Amino acid sequence: MKKYILDLVVQRTSAPRPGYVLLQLTDPADPLPEMVPGQFVEVRVDGSPETFLRRPISINLVDREANELWLLIHVVGAGTKAMAELKAGDTVNLVLPLGNGFTLSPTPRSPLLIGGGVGTAPLLYLGKELKRQGTKPTFLLGARTREDLMQVERFRETGEVYITTEDGSLGERGFVTQHSLWNGTSAYDYIYTCGPKPMMVAVARLAREKGIPCEASLENLMACGLGACLCCVEDTTEGHVCVCKEGPVFNIEKLKW
Repeated sequence: MKKYILDLVVQRTSAPRPGYVLLQLTDPADPLPEMVPGQFVEVRVDGSPETFLRRPISINLVDREANELWLLIHVVGAGTKAMAELKAGDTVNLVLPLGNGFTLSPTPRSPLLIGGGVGTAPLLYLGKELKRQGTKPTFLLGARTREDLMQVERFRETGEVYITTEDGSLGERGFVTQHSLWNGTSAYDYIYTCGPKPMMVAVARLAREKGIPCEASLENLMACGLGACLCCVEDTTEGHVCVCKEGPVFNIEKLKW
């Protein structure tokens, strides 16, 4: 897929919860290029003397009608703090789209999308695309508390939503791998997951036990986004590969988990 370096304009910003910012970006002159769920962008951070490298951010949503690209950003350092301070009308330089996304062909009949923390971000675009292709996705979202959950209403607009929280403040108490829907997972023919690695490893184990194909979106530390710096290497059944170039999405059968 062709890559672009584009200057996009901030349409609006919002804070889904403290410590996070949602950027809605647009190209005022041209339609946004093709992007698939699971891919990511590299954002140039301007105005931050401490930040020399671009920051990899997963694609939260591509709204074709509004010609918008959504990026859900966790503010954890100087680079993401600078991004959180962007305002409507500011210009952002991005390299996009990068990496390989989720498999959508053939379209699964009954997909289960499992996310934890900010790992839920790419699942919104994935769910929208599955729905557009005629499939109703089911989401299983996990968080520590109800206050940690984001974009729940947008997920509910797209498919059926189940929730776990560690403190039991919303949905079932516990982790996503402990939810009661696993008792009826024969209803699902494909699993997609993104989130903390321990969560994805546990999801992958359950998927294998139940014989359900599964793909995981890895969140290895990335720098260049093009497979040149060897920062995000993962050991797979096919050898050591760069997650930014060969992933970030992998079939779990290729992962040594």
